[in-house]
Amino acid sequence: MAEDRRINRMKELIPVLDEASRAYYTQNREIMSNLQFDALYDELAALEEETGIILAGSPTQKVGYEAVDELPKETHSTPMLSLGKTKDREEMRAFIGTHPVVMSWKLDGLTVVLTYQGGQLVKAVTRGNGIVGDVITPNARVFTNIPLKIQYQGELVLRGEAVISYPDFEKINESIGESGALYKNPRNLCSGSVRQLNSEVTAQRHVRFYAFALVRADGVDVHNSRMEQFHFLEQQGFEVVEHRLVSADTLDEAFAWFEERIRTFEIPSDGLVALYDDIAYGDSLGNTAKTPRNALAFKWQDEQAATHLQRIEWSPSRTGLINPVAVFDPVELEGTTVSRASVHNVSILRSLKLGIGDEIRVYKANMIIPQIAENLTCSDTLELPERCPVCGEKTSVHETNGTQTLFCDNPDCTAKQIKSFTQFVSRDAMNIEGLSEMTLEKMIAAGLIHSFADIFRLKAHREEIEVMEGFGEKSAANLEENIEKARTTTLPRLLFALGIPNVGVANAKGISRAVDEDLDRLRSADVEELTRIEGVGPVMAVAISDWFRMPKNAAALDDLLGEITIIQSAPDTDTQGRPEESPVYGKTFVVTGAVHHFKNRRELAQEIEAHGGKVTGSVSKKTDYLINNDASSSSGKNKSAKALGIPILTEEELLDLLR
Repeated sequence: MAEDRRINRMKELIPVLDEASRAYYTQNREIMSNLQFDALYDELAALEEETGIILAGSPTQKVGYEAVDELPKETHSTPMLSLGKTKDREEMRAFIGTHPVVMSWKLDGLTVVLTYQGGQLVKAVTRGNGIVGDVITPNARVFTNIPLKIQYQGELVLRGEAVISYPDFEKINESIGESGALYKNPRNLCSGSVRQLNSEVTAQRHVRFYAFALVRADGVDVHNSRMEQFHFLEQQGFEVVEHRLVSADTLDEAFAWFEERIRTFEIPSDGLVALYDDIAYGDSLGNTAKTPRNALAFKWQDEQAATHLQRIEWSPSRTGLINPVAVFDPVELEGTTVSRASVHNVSILRSLKLGIGDEIRVYKANMIIPQIAENLTCSDTLELPERCPVCGEKTSVHETNGTQTLFCDNPDCTAKQIKSFTQFVSRDAMNIEGLSEMTLEKMIAAGLIHSFADIFRLKAHREEIEVMEGFGEKSAANLEENIEKARTTTLPRLLFALGIPNVGVANAKGISRAVDEDLDRLRSADVEELTRIEGVGPVMAVAISDWFRMPKNAAALDDLLGEITIIQSAPDTDTQGRPEESPVYGKTFVVTGAVHHFKNRRELAQEIEAHGGKVTGSVSKKTDYLINNDASSSSGKNKSAKALGIPILTEEELLDLLR
């Protein structure tokens, strides 16, 4: 009877896991958290081990699901197996034994195989089900950091992960409309972006590629070392996954380093991968039916805490989507206090059977994003709001690909304007300090702001503003002063501020330069003229042309122009007026390693670009400086810079240049 119960449980688990995998891999949606999936998967694997029985269709015997039909298919020359995994450090130490491993991030994106011939990228294929994948070569060509030409002239085959960073994910999710609002995480967005039929869409998603395995490069001597393989790929211009050489003795130190690093790591990662550095030894171990024996994945043991649900806040967005956010009693997780977690959509909300006061367990997915692991009470008493919390109009539940979401269908909902106003006043746009999203929301709700031009007429409402929560006489005066400063601006700032679809900061600068910062010329340009501007494709050109030709937009812009003055940007400078004489102007930089004076490397790159410099992802002969606080590092970028005679600067030295 015990055996029957275990087999019956296996029969219950297989369709549940099968549906979850199908949703994740082929439909870009999630019906359960990674934590829930791993727990059920591990339970099934343990039952199969105990019983010696593997039922047909078991996900433990599958590498993935069939690739979608919209793209050409290709069979991989070598099947791509899944890695075995553990959450036990001592199991990882035992795996290493006396053979050092290359330890790297297990990136959470979409695996892609690239083939180069004669130094040219000729083919890119997704992992698919491990045997057959989608051919996405045109899309790979527009990945942010893939070299289209390399020095090596033989046939080069490598594998890597296509990913979208957390900052890019947040920006893209804000700008791509209702379809984007359904994306739950960077992995899902990346999966959809990589498999687009139109590479123009892929290009707009800022997909990056990090190499993690050299499959073939005839005639290249890598001295039987995976570390040397990484170095060779770096020499060809590829960005490789961040890695370290680790022994059993240095494992704890390595874990500590990665655990600290992931707190600010901008690329999605759900663990680590250990691969024997000794290629011959690793290959001699062979494979199981499903996994290679030369590598082992370590998945983070997520720290969990029990707490109680206080309420669900419903957060409307400019797309009309109303997102549920769980607010609970504060708990400590991974060294920080956490009291909120996104529940993502109505489907997940209902699956958790939430009710106010329920005892829930929360964790940080990948040690970063707060999530609800499980509901211990399951009172299932929570009701969906029938009216939008901002405009008070009726809400409705929409369903797309089996995922339910809550929407406000009122086209004039104030919430749909808040994000646009937030972008308008942001640092890279009109740069008006003192107008946070919360403040804008209050002013819009109070009827003080209906259009962008109204912001410059807030002086007429001085008395009302002084008595608003968070304001007073001094803060109202400061706001008034900041608004007056913003009346004089440049076309790149204004163009970004208007919130035209697909037009970001860099696009705004390029478009403005192309029309000699003449707004009238831009307003009258047709699609054909716009597509001749570097960096503007057909989709963006149509969006820009349509925006300026909409009577409502034209009237609002004319109204705004009555309140502001547009001046020319200083010659050869960015919109913040940095001079051409800046010592970094026109120079090419590569940034690597940890940073101390900036929040992250992206922020450092923005500072360089603000002074007229350019930041790229890999070291080449065209690189002028490598920024690395550890000049003695043995990283591939440091080695390449030294080999090419490129100066390596610390942050302090760079800041001295910028002063």
